Amino acid sequence: MIEAMGAATVEQLGKIGRFGRFVWQTMLVSARSCLVPGTYPLIWTQMNIIGVRSVPVIMITGAFVGMTLAVQTYDQLASFGIEERLGVLINVSVVKELGPVLAAVMLAGRVGGALTAELGTMNVTEQIDAVKSMGTDPVQYLVVPRVLSCLLLTPLIIIYADLMGVLGGYFVSVILKGVNSQPYWSFSASGVELWDVSIGVIKGFFFGTAIAVISCYKGFTCKEGAHGVGQACTEAFVAGFISILALNLALAMVFKGIYYMLWPLKSLI
Repeated sequence: MIEAMGAATVEQLGKIGRFGRFVWQTMLVSARSCLVPGTYPLIWTQMNIIGVRSVPVIMITGAFVGMTLAVQTYDQLASFGIEERLGVLINVSVVKELGPVLAAVMLAGRVGGALTAELGTMNVTEQIDAVKSMGTDPVQYLVVPRVLSCLLLTPLIIIYADLMGVLGGYFVSVILKGVNSQPYWSFSASGVELWDVSIGVIKGFFFGTAIAVISCYKGFTCKEGAHGVGQACTEAFVAGFISILALNLALAMVFKGIYYMLWPLKSLI
């Protein structure tokens, strides 16, 4: 039993080490590739696949998040006669937490699975080995454009999700529930700060990088056969989802500390 536990521990440590080496190599090659003009067309292509085609599903997700929050919280606030402050609760929740997290989860399912399946199929059919045989670095040619595209576009996609979440909450609160529009927006404007919006956007850089790196690594290291590719897609989504939640917690704690550090400066201004 002890021998089995030791072997499993060594295997897991080996996987962590290989993943860390893959991440480090991706970072180095990405920094170099930014200076290579030949990489830009590959990045534009991945931006269209990863970002543009993901906008509709992300906007739908954001809209339903805002509408659901309005439906769930209206009765509680209305019982205290403060339903006009509903916009503050909805909009802060959307732009700080629910919008970025759910948008990233949707990307992990749509984009992460697609990246893993694409690279996994190339790995199984030995296309990655063919790229190596031609003297081309597969990380630079296959991984870097996908990672940079996710890194750059995830914050923009989160902005779309936030916008639709705000409009969805407004639709249910004002149009369906009859909340007064003018105080709804005035309370929202006073309660939602630029800091709150910035937190959600900054989170997008970390979420997008995690989704792309994990998906590419799973594709590069998947087992042979259709079963191996399918298993890699499942593992990529699960690992991406857990990493999003872990990063969200860590970033929330970091931003909370930064906010309290900057609070005295804000009062002076």
